[in-house]
Order: sequence, then C-alpha cells, then structure tokens
Amino acid sequence: MKKTFYLTMCLFSIVLGGMAQSKKAPKISPEEARIERLKAEVAAGVEKRAELGQQINDMLFSFSELGFQEFESYRYLTDLLEKQGFTIQRGIANMPTAWIATWGSGKPVIAVGSDVDCIPKASQKPGVAYQDPIVVGAPGHGEGHNSGQALNIISALALKEVMEREKIAGTLMLWPGVAEELVGAKAFYVRDGYFKDVDACIFTHVSDNLSVGYGDAGNNGLVSVRFNFEGSAAHAAGAPWRGRSALDAVELMNIGWNFRREHLEVTQRSHYVIPDGGDQPNVVPSKAAVWYYFRERSYPKIKKLYETGVKIAEGAAMMTDTKFTQEILGSAWPGHFNKPIAEAMYQNIRKVGLPTWSEEDQMLAKASQKELSAPKVVGLATKLDTISTGVSDAPTRMMGGQMMSVGGGSDDIADISWSLPTIVLRYPSNIPGLPGHHWANAISMATPIAHKGIVYGAKAEAMTLVDLLLKPDIIKQAWEYYNKEQTKEMKYTPLISPKEVPAIYLNKGIMEKFKGDLSKYYYDPTKYKTYLEQLGIKYPTLRDDQKEELKKKAAESGKE
Repeated sequence: MKKTFYLTMCLFSIVLGGMAQSKKAPKISPEEARIERLKAEVAAGVEKRAELGQQINDMLFSFSELGFQEFESYRYLTDLLEKQGFTIQRGIANMPTAWIATWGSGKPVIAVGSDVDCIPKASQKPGVAYQDPIVVGAPGHGEGHNSGQALNIISALALKEVMEREKIAGTLMLWPGVAEELVGAKAFYVRDGYFKDVDACIFTHVSDNLSVGYGDAGNNGLVSVRFNFEGSAAHAAGAPWRGRSALDAVELMNIGWNFRREHLEVTQRSHYVIPDGGDQPNVVPSKAAVWYYFRERSYPKIKKLYETGVKIAEGAAMMTDTKFTQEILGSAWPGHFNKPIAEAMYQNIRKVGLPTWSEEDQMLAKASQKELSAPKVVGLATKLDTISTGVSDAPTRMMGGQMMSVGGGSDDIADISWSLPTIVLRYPSNIPGLPGHHWANAISMATPIAHKGIVYGAKAEAMTLVDLLLKPDIIKQAWEYYNKEQTKEMKYTPLISPKEVPAIYLNKGIMEKFKGDLSKYYYDPTKYKTYLEQLGIKYPTLRDDQKEELKKKAAESGKE
C-alpha cells in the first residue's frame, strides 16, 4: 500500500511539475490540487483491487441467475460488502434478492448501482469464439450483467479508503438492479421510497467502449403485461362445442395485435410470448396466457399502446366467450440523464482512457465477430489502446439528448433517472457488433476483456465520485438541471399502481431445473485464479477455420 501511494504521489508531482513549466497551463487552487491528488489515489486504489474485481465478475458469471432468482449473487455480494464494513438492508421492496448496502454518514448520499440478472438459454464458455455452452439450455450472462457490481464494488472500496483517511463526509449506497431483463424492480424501488433521500445516482452498464450521455437517451419505455384468459374445458374430440378455448382467445389477441401493427407509430416496439398455451391437445384449454411488452418513446404513448392492447384483449374474449384478467409485471420510463454529472464523468473518462487490448483479446474479438457476421464496427477488433483527438480510437464522445429517435430497448434505470439526477456509465467489457441478449455476448464476459473494462470503468467512476463529494456545485447544478430542464414540462408518473407487487415467482421453475447442473461449475477463487483456469479453457479458443481466416486477413493486411 505504501509503495502504491508513493508511486501515485511521484506521478502526481511529475504532472504538477509539467504544468508548472508550461506557460499556458492554468493555475489551480490548493483545493483543486487536492482533488486531483485524491483522484489519482482512487484510480491507483482501483488498480490495486483489480484481482478482486476479476473474482466478483467471474463469480457472478458462474452463477448465471435469472431475474428474481439471483439468490447466490445476493448472498455472495451482501456477505462481501458486509465484511468490508457496509450496512446491509436485505429483501427491500418485497424482493428476496434485492438489497441496499450503505457506508459513511451525512450528505451527499450517492447511489451506485448495476444489474445482476442473466437471460435464458445463453450459457456459454467464456473465451470460446463459437457456441459452446457450459450447461446446454441453461441461462447465461449473454447481456454482461455479471460485470457491473464488480466495477462498482472496487470503485467504492477504493473511495472508502480515501474517505476514511481524509475524513470526507458522505454516504455511499450500493444496490443491485434485480430482474432488469423483466424491468421488474426499479419502479418498485422508487415507489417504495428507497431513493427519496439520495442526491445523485451513478449506474453502470456493460458496453464495448467507455461513454456517458445526458438528456433524452433515445430509447423506449415500456409496460410489461400478462393477459390471463379463462374459458371452459371439454373433450376436444368428443364434445368440443361444450368448451370455450382460452387458447383461441390468446391466438385471436395476437392476430388482432399483429394486424394493428401497421397502424401504430414507427417508434413503438411490441413483442409477446405465450407462457401458457394449455396442457394437451385432447382437452380444450380452459386457461391460457400471453405476455406482452408494450414499448414507446414517452409516458403518454406507452399508456396509449397499453390501452390499445387491453381493447384487443377484450375483443378476443368477446369472440371466444371467455374472460380475462391482466397483471402488470414490470415497467420502465424512457431514460433521461443528467448533464452536469455526465460532463464531470466525461472529463474523467478522458483522463482514464482505454485498456490495452492484447493480441489474444483481438483474436477472440475478431473471431467472434466473424462467427456472428457482425457488421463492420469501430471496436475491439481495431486499435483501441491509445487516446487521441480522433473519434475512431478515443472513448465514445459524450452524447447529448436525442432530437429524433425511432426508439429501441428499455431499462428501468430510467425510473430512477426521473426521480433524481442520474447518469449511466458504459464501460468496455464486451465485443462490438454482436447481437445482444445472445449467447455470443457472454463470450468475453469472464475473460481479460471484461476484467480490463471493469478496472477502467471503475477508475472513471471513482474519480467522478471524488468530484461529487468534494465539488458541491456539481450536485447543485445537477438538481437545477433536473428541476428546470428535465422535469419542467414532463413529470414522472409511475406505470405501476400502488396495488402492484413484484412478480418474484417469475423464472423460478427454470432456475430449479438448471441450478443443480450450474452449481457444479460455480467459480472457486480459492483454487483457481480465474474462471477460465477452472474450466480449463485456453485463451482464446478458436476453431481451426477461424484461425486460418485470421491468418489470411493478417496476411492481406500486411500486403496492403
């Protein structure tokens, strides 16, 4: 620790010495110098905890838990944070796997969060550039949610060490995005008051570059609704006229919705699955259900889309002489993020820069992109190890609000963003050009690519936390932006009512089916340095044809 501190101070002295010799360099106050010194310290503190970040990342990857069933992740993370001196509040918002960890005292209160759930049928061996599941058919981290808590924890611990020594006031609040893929938790966190005294929130999400943005994020909000139809059973061959098919109602609702799509605005996204289609063909289904996501670009449009869906459900019930009920399973507003905090984060991103990607990292990225027919992208498969003024090899520029967007994905961090000043830090732990929500997006998520991205993201986050703690004007300006610009005309109205409860039963059956097999592969950091080592995977693992393709491309590039 003394050696790290000494090296940090030497580096800081060199930087200040260079600034002093430059006639153009602006003078900085003693307080500004202190802040820059502490930023250098927390960045070094993150680097010191890189191995811990790797272990947290790999552990959550191995658990592979779906939304509302993140019990192993819950136990592991809360135990770890409790041992580090955090106070844990468990089972918040009536969700068994949700928690809040706090440390420190007084203002400002800064929340730091990231998601923890995975997706179905995405099991994949890390570091392998073709489909090779750990457990066939099992869930896996094909969205990269195993990495964000690792980033946040090593960032918070590096900051905590400095806060204790410097006696800096403030409270750190760490929390998980439970069931984000179901948009099933954060609106309940807000509704139940867990963010009412928080001054600012930094959320982290995996990406293929370091970036931050502000304003309208250009994405869609949504409401998640299950329609349950009920009819009458009968012998499907002997007396079908005595039955009233709930499955017919489901199919007619879907037909009606699909015909209606032509007459919906281009910004909408809507999708459905049939979780219950009856039991067996010779019995007229007395019960059936269809589950919809209704996505749009604003709260009024989401409500309108949802109301249209209800009308079509009513029509389907009338046509089949059945009845229906509905359950709201989750919701999310379209995101809007804070400009002053984003600006502070961006300055730190520029100081941190990007990781140096090794030849092995590049081989895995290029082979994976080729395997998935990825469009040509600027990303890991091109040079990303230096910072310059060029866009192609620098961290993503900070983006402002979207003037025009046809919509897209959703994230319930948006509900928190409409409740207090919030930003999303994206960090480079994944490979560009992959489909997303796909087994391929798990390829990098327990490899050096993910580990390096976590460390660099954590440095940017820790440095921004120093700014928020020691530059009170940033939070003041953040609230001015929130009150005078973001919420001047649009006020947050929850898409869930006071009567809704979290759908914590979701995914239970799937996890019960696969947990026994998955548990055989849980990461053991006491025996293995990395999860790759535990699985016996050579990094990177490519097929012979992938190796030949890379050699061919390299030869062609050399000739040019």
